[in-house]
Amino acid sequence: MDRVADDDVIIDRVAAIDVGKAEVVCCARTPAPPDGRGRSRRVQEVRKSSTMTRSLIELGDWLASLGVTRVVMEATSDYWKPVFYVLEAAGFETWLVNARDVKHLPGRPKTDTLDAVWLCKVAERQMLRPSFVAPPPIRRLRDLTRYRVDLVADRRRVKQRAEKLLEDAGIKLSVVASDIFGVSGRSMMQALVAGERDPGVLAQLALRGLRTKIPDLQEAFTGRFGEHHAFLLGGMLRQVDTLDADIAALQVRIEELVNPFADQVARLTAIPGIGVTAARAIIAEIGVDMSRFPTAAHLASWARFAPGVNSSAGKTKGSSATGHGNKYLAGVLGEAAISASRTKTFLGERYRRIARRRGKQRALVAVGRSILIIIWHLLSESDAVFHDLGPDHYTNRIGSQRAIRNHIRGLNALGYTVTLNPAA
Repeated sequence: MDRVADDDVIIDRVAAIDVGKAEVVCCARTPAPPDGRGRSRRVQEVRKSSTMTRSLIELGDWLASLGVTRVVMEATSDYWKPVFYVLEAAGFETWLVNARDVKHLPGRPKTDTLDAVWLCKVAERQMLRPSFVAPPPIRRLRDLTRYRVDLVADRRRVKQRAEKLLEDAGIKLSVVASDIFGVSGRSMMQALVAGERDPGVLAQLALRGLRTKIPDLQEAFTGRFGEHHAFLLGGMLRQVDTLDADIAALQVRIEELVNPFADQVARLTAIPGIGVTAARAIIAEIGVDMSRFPTAAHLASWARFAPGVNSSAGKTKGSSATGHGNKYLAGVLGEAAISASRTKTFLGERYRRIARRRGKQRALVAVGRSILIIIWHLLSESDAVFHDLGPDHYTNRIGSQRAIRNHIRGLNALGYTVTLNPAA
């Protein structure tokens, strides 16, 4: 029989906050003097407060006067952030918890006050786990890297609108040029906006390798581009320029904030598929202090790069899906996995082996999880260095007899009977 150590110690002074946009409800529970029979008692106090900073500071002073040591709150949209940051700065042990872990019992009334009381009672019995909240330097870096991702997505959408506009005008530039926003394509679109309509003149703006396609370009520019299209395209080009400038400014600021973590960035870039930009984004999402995640499996589970377990009566149910995690981290790991899958490395071979048996999507998730585990080890140990096992790792590790059995099993599954004759 497995024995699990369980901590049943009740936290003496704890508070819980039900967070809203304009108002919060705080419940504090503290010990009271024993009654006449010597039994311990708990005192419960509930207070409502505005979410304005001055009111939150006063709420913190009230909790400090009660001797509260831990404050727990649910992750409600982004409304928890000002409350969390004010109390964190005041020196409280602030916990952010997942709303799924503190669902109220069904059949009972639900109000903000009752939610705060329930959360406080659950918290004082230590039945909750805190969510990962990055320290302030990582939070500032995260704001920048996430904003950069959003701006890049906005720029991509504007470029797609410009391509659709050209298609509407019968301009088939995207058929001839792989990137219509390259140097040549941009010059041609600027000329269109300026009033140039001659296909021959527009085609002559091509540079380098695109000049070999001048006849195709002349055919592509034979359309019905008019003033209406020029007005819209001009606005789109200006919007792309503005986004380019904003992204460049963000990049400079990111480089300044990530400078203290230059060593960690350099170590992460040694992993196949991870470049400087991806390494910075990963650090912005998970930080550099891996003590928050006791093992690499904890990090993979937090990032939802591990299949969920749903078993009952000895049967596994569900699809074993990973669930929804950090979409920014998942995006970076997904791109890294795709890049690594094209390399002749251990990760690339791992992708190809799994893709043959389980499909490409499962292979990408598996490689992303492997990358995340490597990241945990590199960040956990200051002297850790990435060493690629090589694409032949599986071949070298699997013995010849095991390989023979695998081949025979595969042929048997296809309906063949195999007889082995040693070579002379």
